Amino acid sequence: MIRLMLAAMLVLASASTPRTSIAQASQAPVVQYGIEVRPDTVTVGQHFELSVRVRAPVGATITFPPGPDSGASIEAIDPRTVSTFDDTAAVEQTARYVLAAWDTGAVHTTLGTVIVTAKGARREIPLDSTVVHVHSVLPADTSLRVPKPARSILAARAPWWPWLVAALVALALILLLLWWWLRRRRPIPAELDPYARAEQAFTRIDALRLIEAGERGRFVALNVEVLREYLAARVEAARRSLTSTELLGALQGERALPLERLAPVLAEADLIKFARRPVGTERARELSREVRGVVHDVEQALKPPEASAPPPEDQAA
Repeated sequence: MIRLMLAAMLVLASASTPRTSIAQASQAPVVQYGIEVRPDTVTVGQHFELSVRVRAPVGATITFPPGPDSGASIEAIDPRTVSTFDDTAAVEQTARYVLAAWDTGAVHTTLGTVIVTAKGARREIPLDSTVVHVHSVLPADTSLRVPKPARSILAARAPWWPWLVAALVALALILLLLWWWLRRRRPIPAELDPYARAEQAFTRIDALRLIEAGERGRFVALNVEVLREYLAARVEAARRSLTSTELLGALQGERALPLERLAPVLAEADLIKFARRPVGTERARELSREVRGVVHDVEQALKPPEASAPPPEDQAA
């Protein structure tokens, strides 16, 4: 009796709603279903809901389709939802689809097929007959309704960036070869004489104006460093790695060097440099003059005598 009353109610509901259809299978399993669209008239892109209600015998399995295919005139906005009604006399489920139409006119909602399986029997319910009316949101006189023709497929083009990389590499190689060629053509500067280098170094030290800045100890140390560099360049035994005591011992055999002047200068410079012995302005200037005098005397002592030029020969008349 309850089953007959539910069937009568579904029939009456379908008669009052024009967009709802109900059918009953002639063979087992006995299936009742209804389809409802709310609202049944929409504009392009407006969301509407389509509900599919299926009633089957107890123990039946109801499988609803996932929704319309992508790219069709009807598109699913949200995933399908399925709700089950508590009923001991039958299995009743409702699937709800939130859709949107992208074409105008009477559009068929092609969702797929509902499959009901019960006691080895199978029933298929197609959901292709529901129609929703879609109105355009454009003015009546618009020409955008007509779709444009499809464009032809563009021919595949080779990428351009390998040519840019090759051009940059070639440019870098050309610049590198040009730099190498110019460097080879540049004249190599002649190496300065040790005495000339020492004179230039003394000039740079004076330009620092260390005495005026209060750095008298550094002034003396730099002058002695120039002296050591000069001796290492002029005398083979005067290596830069020797201490002052070792240097004086290595130069004992050099009779031309003024060792009696070199020894006190090196000794006092070591005290100023390593023992932090204070030195006054005048004493710093005196030590600088003594260092430069030693360099000058050594240069004069080691300088080879100039060969006398031969007298010019008399030429025959």
